[in-house]
Amino acid sequence: MKLHGYFRSSASYRVRIALNLKGLSTEHLPHHLRNGEQRAPTYLAINPQGLVPTLEDDAGTVLTQSLAIIEWLDETHPTPPLLPKDPLRRAKVRAFAQALACDTHPVQNLKVLARLRQLGLAEEKVTEWAAWANREGLSACETLIAGEPGPFCFGSAPTLADLCLVPQLANARRFGVDVAAYPRLLQAEAAAKEIKAFADAAPDKQPDAE
Repeated sequence: MKLHGYFRSSASYRVRIALNLKGLSTEHLPHHLRNGEQRAPTYLAINPQGLVPTLEDDAGTVLTQSLAIIEWLDETHPTPPLLPKDPLRRAKVRAFAQALACDTHPVQNLKVLARLRQLGLAEEKVTEWAAWANREGLSACETLIAGEPGPFCFGSAPTLADLCLVPQLANARRFGVDVAAYPRLLQAEAAAKEIKAFADAAPDKQPDAE
């Protein structure tokens, strides 16, 4: 398999964690987002959105969108499972993951921030925007799992929720958010970071890290 990504991309980070947890090896193909490499015609031919990650399976089939990729990996390589079997628990994990991957991360990603700069916002305001988006999402997620057993987001093993949480907390810190306000999320993050699959997926461990 081939994973097209970028070391600092939260969405790529999620997929790297999933691949590691499943014990799957892949060729990592970096595309430098700040240099616009994701808009190269050769990459757009693979992923017309010009986003990362993109996963090419052993047969050359192209998969895009991190949550879709992770669920495909979970369905084709079910051990360890990343979603609970119980339908209600499954829905809760998905809701938490989507709160970050669909409603928080996209609002503060590189593409949106670049557009804000184009519209004339000062760099300080751009950073404030990104911090606000992170606080909004993380505050909601703190409440969503307040009553859930730990140490992970939803119990004693990592799920899709944790795969989305760890990269988002890294983003929040990068934008100066005081994450101490989210003790339950930090508990889950600490448990996740004890696992080698999470540690090896960290941005600073990637070959294209700067």
